[in-house]
Amino acid sequence: MTSRILIADDDRELAELLADYLRHEAYEVEVVHDGAAAIERLNQPQQRPDLLILDVMMPGRTGLETLRELRARHALPVIMLSARGEPVDRVIGLELGADDYLAKPCLPRELLARVRARLRAPSSAAGEALEAGHLRIEPLIRRATIDGTPLELTGAEFALLLALASRLGQVVDKAVLTREGLGREIERFDRSVDVHISRLRKKLADASTLAPRIESIRGAGYQLIATAAATASSP
Repeated sequence: MTSRILIADDDRELAELLADYLRHEAYEVEVVHDGAAAIERLNQPQQRPDLLILDVMMPGRTGLETLRELRARHALPVIMLSARGEPVDRVIGLELGADDYLAKPCLPRELLARVRARLRAPSSAAGEALEAGHLRIEPLIRRATIDGTPLELTGAEFALLLALASRLGQVVDKAVLTREGLGREIERFDRSVDVHISRLRKKLADASTLAPRIESIRGAGYQLIATAAATASSP
């Protein structure tokens, strides 16, 4: 089934260049040029996009404002593009719920790799469900629940939770989490995983006091700990 991508960027030439490249790779691509049009398109239930490529600096409603609004209602993967490649801008975007972030100008092939990573369905060893105490993860349908109550996770958050749950109790280093959760190799001074983990921790804590917790192991990585004696297993 062909995935649908929405590009929101006021740079019309770049947007069409990226759209043509992605269409050549067999994606259905639609282009809009401001945040309001992106929100309007996402609120249409017919053929809703599977992924949004969102420019940070747009006239009127900025990309960050658009991201904040859409995250209140939509969980689709979001890749942000910005000519402002400063680390603080990347962190702000990730904290607001972006799944990934690329600085302009970016190579179409690099964007394609990020798109493929975000649209690739997470998988455990055999696609089976995993349980970690009161947490249950079903990779094939991209669903995570605490005692039956769904967790509202972004694609990156789900992939990171799956990577940790599949190694329950083990310390998983950031390079592995970046590769499996974000679909790319870790970069120098890369805080993307840290920001995603911070959001994921809050969502787990807000969901239930019985939810597993994520421990930070200084200089090593992160570790998922179940609140009750349990191991990741199939039901």
